Formats: sequence, C-alpha cells, structure tokens
Amino acid sequence: MKLTKLLPAVALVVASHSAHAAYQLNVSIALSPQDPIAQAMESAKQAIEERSEGELTIQIFPNSQLGSDEDVIEQIRSGANIAILVDAGRLSEYQPELGILSAPYLVEDHRDYSQITTSPLYLDWVEGLAESSGLRLLNYNWFQGSRQMLTQNEVNTPEDLNGVRVRTINSPVWVKTIEAMGATPTPLPWSEVYSALQLGSIDGAEAQLTAAEGQNLHEVITHVALTNHIHLMTGIATSEQWYQALPDELRSILDEELLNAGDAASQATSDAQASVRERMEAAGVTFSEVDMEVFRDRVGSVYEELGYDQYRDQLLSSE
Repeated sequence: MKLTKLLPAVALVVASHSAHAAYQLNVSIALSPQDPIAQAMESAKQAIEERSEGELTIQIFPNSQLGSDEDVIEQIRSGANIAILVDAGRLSEYQPELGILSAPYLVEDHRDYSQITTSPLYLDWVEGLAESSGLRLLNYNWFQGSRQMLTQNEVNTPEDLNGVRVRTINSPVWVKTIEAMGATPTPLPWSEVYSALQLGSIDGAEAQLTAAEGQNLHEVITHVALTNHIHLMTGIATSEQWYQALPDELRSILDEELLNAGDAASQATSDAQASVRERMEAAGVTFSEVDMEVFRDRVGSVYEELGYDQYRDQLLSSE
C-alpha cells in the first residue's frame, strides 16, 4: 500500500501509514486531557480502532498542541487529513449562517440543539460549508458547558462589566455578544488566558466551568457570574477531500462513534458542573446568581446585527 506522509500539525488526521493501518486521524482539541470531552474522545479512539480492525487509527492532541484553531482550520481547508473540535462561530467565516449556533441565549437547554442539528436548514448549511470551504462538519453534539463570566470583581449587572476586558473567541458572534453584555471583548487563544489574567492584560474571561478548571483559572480569578449566556455546543470538522476519500465502511464507523462519543461527553460535562463549582468555591472563588433576563435583553441586538432573526425562528420551529 502506498505510504502517505503525515502532516506535523494536525487535529484529526488520517493518512496511510502502513500495510494494515490504511488511515490515521490526529485530533486537535483546546481542552485539557482531564476534560470530559477529551476523555470521551479517547473512548471514541478505542472504538474506532477496534471496529475498523486497525484500518483507521486516531491520535489525540489536547491543549492546542497542534497550534491555534485558525491555523489548524487552514490546514484542513488545504486538504490535509485533519479534523478539529470547533464551535460554529469560527465556521461562520465560511458559512455565515452557522454562526447562529453560537449565538447568545439561543436555547434554554443544550439538549435543544438536537432539534436544530436535525433540521433541513442546518443540514443544508453543512453541505454548503463543505462545498464552499472544503470543511466537512461531521457532527455537532459535543456540549462543553454553559459559558459564565469569570472576573476579578463581582458582576451582577451589565453595568458591572463596563470597561472590563474579557477574553472571548475571535469570531463576530462571540465578540458582539460580549460587547452587548457590557464588557470589552478581547480575543485571545485559549492557551494564553491564564497568563493574560495573571499579568493583568485582561480583566476576565468567559468560559464554561470544566474548561476553566482545566486551565486552573480559579487561581487567577476571584468571581464567577452565572450568566449562562451561551450553551457551548461544538462539532468536529475535517477535510471534505479526505472524508470523501474514506471507504464507505470506515466513514460510517467514524460518523457513528464520534456521534456516540459526543452524546457521552455532553452528559459527562453536564454531570460535572456542580462538582467543578464546589472545587472552585473551595479554592476561594465566589459565585453570583444574576438576573439572566437583563443580559438576555442586552444581546438581542446581536441577532439583528448579524441577520440571525429569521434563522432562529426556522431552526426552533422545525418539525
């Protein structure tokens, strides 16, 4: 069998590398190995390798070891045998409508996303993304947790965020959301957040509790405001070119096991929220319950500015 050279910086990479293991997939995630998402990915790796009898092997790279999401996505678009765990906000650069999946207060519960991701409208967007950018979104059922405000000072209202530099993801829907909530959005790679907080170059971050604990952010912040502004659901994107070149049987195995792992990871993440909060409180972090309706009212402008109003109605009314 012809050997295919492996690329050095990959997220989910598949390449021919031996007479038996015809394909290899390297997975890049920004989270720590202890995160429920990373652990579920390890389980998916084992299931895929067992079911494919070694034809498809997986290698996982946590903590953004393969580089920034932006760099990894560009490698995928160039046809590399790579995949990445990514939110739809980042994918909106290539398929603008997908950005609504990262919009604030879109759903009441992360389980509501299952209705969205089985709708004809969403499925059309997935195909459009593949055709226009070379990115194949395999599934979108990896719940990473609800996003909260992590700061040095107590936050109860949007006014408390005035002038507060808050790290967020570098995409329009995320930046506009944090701005509408009252803070100054400051995009940074996730791997740089701890040092930026420690050095004072930012005043806070918005993140889910499991990821915050994985990066030890409880050491460099003192308050968490439970805004729940985004229920962060993410998906796995890979190269459309590579995906279509996979044998049908391996493609089915990959799809099925990643979907199963996403469901398992979502449940584990949901179950972990309370215990993470307890550990952070024991470390000295103060949690504040806020009036979410006040923040919800503030972010309505995000839908209007990005033209998401019509899509929200269609997605949530789909049968």
